[in-house]
Formats: sequence, C-alpha cells, structure tokens
Amino acid sequence: MTDRDGARRMRGRIALVAFVVVTALAAGGVWFGQSGGHATAVDVAPKTSAVQDVKSSGKPSDGLPGVRDCGSGEPEVKPRVITLTCADAGMVATAITWEKYGARSAEGRGVVQVEKTAAGGGADSVFPATFRLYGAEPVEGGRAFTGLEVTYDGSTPLGDTTEMYNLA
Repeated sequence: MTDRDGARRMRGRIALVAFVVVTALAAGGVWFGQSGGHATAVDVAPKTSAVQDVKSSGKPSDGLPGVRDCGSGEPEVKPRVITLTCADAGMVATAITWEKYGARSAEGRGVVQVEKTAAGGGADSVFPATFRLYGAEPVEGGRAFTGLEVTYDGSTPLGDTTEMYNLA
C-alpha cells in the first residue's frame, strides 16, 4: 500500500465523519424545532420592537367591542397587535393607533409585519397599512369584532392592496 492509498482512505473517513455530524445536527435541529408545538400564536409572532410591550388592559370598556386574538380569549379593546395568520403567526398587525373606535367599527393605522419564513425571504418585512374592524357580535367574554380589513399604503406582502381577515 502506498502513501496515496492511505491519504485517500483518510480523506474518505473524514468526509464520512463530516457527513454523519452534519446529518445529526440537521436532524436534531428539525426535532427541536418541532418540539415547541404548544406555544400560542402570539408567543411565536415576530419578535421586533414594534410587537414588544403592547398589551392594553384587555377589558372591554363602555360596552365597546374588542378583538379576540385568533378567535379565543377575552376581547381586547383597542389592541395594538392583531395576529393575522394564526396557523403560523407569520403575519401580525402591529403598532396600531386607533383614530376612531366605536360600537360598530374602528379605524386605525399601523404596520403589517411579516416574518422572514412566511415571506419566503431572508429578512423580516414591514408594510404600512390602514385597519378597519367591523362586524361586532356577542361572544363569550363580551362583544368582539369579527372582521378586519387591511388596506396597504404601497407594496403588499401577498400582492393585494386590500385583504380581509376573519377574526371570529
């Protein structure tokens, strides 16, 4: 056996060990990534400064309807955050300021934040938008708006200038 054969075998062993290590790390990452399935949509929503420290008192006041996050929990009046895609929490309306908030409808401004995995790209994206809540109905825990219309100021995450969301 020559030195070349020994060197070739050594490179083959190193390549095999590297393959095994990379495969084990990838499998572990997938396993750990799926183990957190008990988190709520709000827990896994995009975590930027616009989403931090945003909860109001959450209690309906003066008979005004609120918004239930992903259709559950007590309605929150004048929420600053509304989860738009509850399945993956990849799209969240954030930094909402309400210009009008009444018993039948509400209008406000803010941004739609799209997490990079939902956008299919490499960075989180932010889209300025106007929000209109409508369809107030009695629900467990009070009254809540059942619909949300989002109208984008410019570019949009899904290509439509207006999107409708069911909040029930």
